[in-house]
Amino acid sequence: MTRRALILVEGQTEERFVKDVLVPAFVNKNLFMTPTLLVTKRVKDGTNFKGGVTNYAKFKNDLLRLFSGAGDALVTTMLDYYRLPQDFPGMDTRPPTGGEPRALHVEVQMAVDMDSPLNYLPFLALHEFEAWLFSSPNELSSAMTEGGKQSELKSILSTFPLRRQSMNGLTPLLQSEL
Repeated sequence: MTRRALILVEGQTEERFVKDVLVPAFVNKNLFMTPTLLVTKRVKDGTNFKGGVTNYAKFKNDLLRLFSGAGDALVTTMLDYYRLPQDFPGMDTRPPTGGEPRALHVEVQMAVDMDSPLNYLPFLALHEFEAWLFSSPNELSSAMTEGGKQSELKSILSTFPLRRQSMNGLTPLLQSEL
């Protein structure tokens, strides 16, 4: 059985990640993923501006456009929770502490705002997408313009021994802003 997932992504980095990493990883499982880049400004003539989340109304318009052609496909998002605009559903009612519970709360409220369709599963990355790249120092350094940075990247990772996938403790400032 072939399944589809439509992913509304925040920027070009996330779009490349879906195309270059997720699509090849899931194609043999008959799950086909298609990234759609958020539009930040629609212009009458010429190319629209793409990438970034400016406000919930613009995000929701893009999401509704995606749903209009989704059929039975899963619709999800790949957005950074960090610096998410304050007008997103649930931002003003988040739990007082903990980045993960706060992001989950906003994801749930995003689904509620769309009347919780069964094929909608919002996803917010707790930190900037680029933090995910630290999950594989060898791959990251090979993608960088300067090769041979594996040891430097592994050194950075060693400062996050318990839960490096979420990069908790990245900086006290970052944690206080969550």
